[in-house]
Amino acid sequence: MTPLRPAPPESVAEALSELARIGPFFTITVGAADGPWRPVGHAYAEGMPHLIAARAVRYGTSELRIAASIVQLGHAAHLWALALGCAVAHGIVPDLGDLDQEAEGAGLRLSEPRGWFAPGHDRLPPLLYRVVMDEHLAPLAAGLRVKVAAGLLHGNAASALAEAACDLAKARPDLRVSVTDVAQRLLGMGGLRGRGEFTGPDLAFRRRTCCLYYRVPGAVRCGDCSLDRKAG
Repeated sequence: MTPLRPAPPESVAEALSELARIGPFFTITVGAADGPWRPVGHAYAEGMPHLIAARAVRYGTSELRIAASIVQLGHAAHLWALALGCAVAHGIVPDLGDLDQEAEGAGLRLSEPRGWFAPGHDRLPPLLYRVVMDEHLAPLAAGLRVKVAAGLLHGNAASALAEAACDLAKARPDLRVSVTDVAQRLLGMGGLRGRGEFTGPDLAFRRRTCCLYYRVPGAVRCGDCSLDRKAG
């Protein structure tokens, strides 16, 4: 198999900078930055307790599994936005292996912009799956101190992928076909398989597990909630 071609750091940095125009989930700090940061792997190993505790307080719930689910969902959405967005919009897959996280927050940083030129049609989805699912979401799931079902977390990952794809397609309608193709193939892989499907050309998504957000006091069901399907 032909090795991946490294992309010049300046090209990776430029792609990430342009991607940030889409919205906060597509934004990442590159290079030196104020404040304490730490390798995101350390946060995974600890289960991100500071973010989960803060989210539980914000939601007014004692059910930490709800907070853990939503923290993982948000983190997954950020990762998918960066990886999928760069790959489809700029032809570059960012190397997120040395990702840092804010010590007291959820912000992400790359001290050095590295990545690869996006490989061909058949090789791109497996690479994106490895970058996001294997290298990040799997160790986060393993480190959670709160019991959350694996199927729920995989469903969150699928929903986050769909959200990133939808946001990217709205921002760049010229990329809708490419975004849909890559996202569809990712949804047929590994832990994402069978977790949900697109229900229309606008990339509306229906998941098959629930993220638990509906259990937050005063909350309503998410737009892609599986419970609506069951109720119907």
